[in-house]
Amino acid sequence: MRYPPEETAAKHRRILEEAGRLFRERGFAGVSVGEIMKATGLTHGPFYNHFASKEALMAEALADLSTRTHADFDRIVAEQGIAAYLDLYLSRRHVDSAGAGCLMTALAADTAKEPATRGAFTAHVKGAIDRLMRVLPRRRRAEADARAEAMLALAAMVGAVTLARAVDDPALGDEILAAARHGLAD
Repeated sequence: MRYPPEETAAKHRRILEEAGRLFRERGFAGVSVGEIMKATGLTHGPFYNHFASKEALMAEALADLSTRTHADFDRIVAEQGIAAYLDLYLSRRHVDSAGAGCLMTALAADTAKEPATRGAFTAHVKGAIDRLMRVLPRRRRAEADARAEAMLALAAMVGAVTLARAVDDPALGDEILAAARHGLAD
């Protein structure tokens, strides 16, 4: 039975969104194709009408997350400024919401083990660096220095959220987030 293209596209979108959420919550290995399909309200059977493999889904889900994440970044920075974005990113809410949060904090270690996802992840990191280069206040004039500063900021942001998620002391996690916000605001 053939479905209208709009319905097929809507199903594909649902699969990508649920896969992105579940992968960020539990990692690539922690989620089965069956669980993803169940989360979308679809049966396991049609999965291969949409994706050649779980690895293909992982790569496409990362690319989709990247597109949506960069669009959110651009919108928030345009409407509220970089300080507001940093406050959102370096927040307890972000730490406590891995399934709705940054793909880098949730999936960097998994991506290192999954070659099929590295291209999408690398493109996302490059896009994040480029965006930060454009919006962070420059401490130095040279373009290479601005790029290095953007990389340092990105590493501080991702590292702070990752550490805050990993420690079993919420006060320490909040202190790590605050230190990163303070360091990036200087």
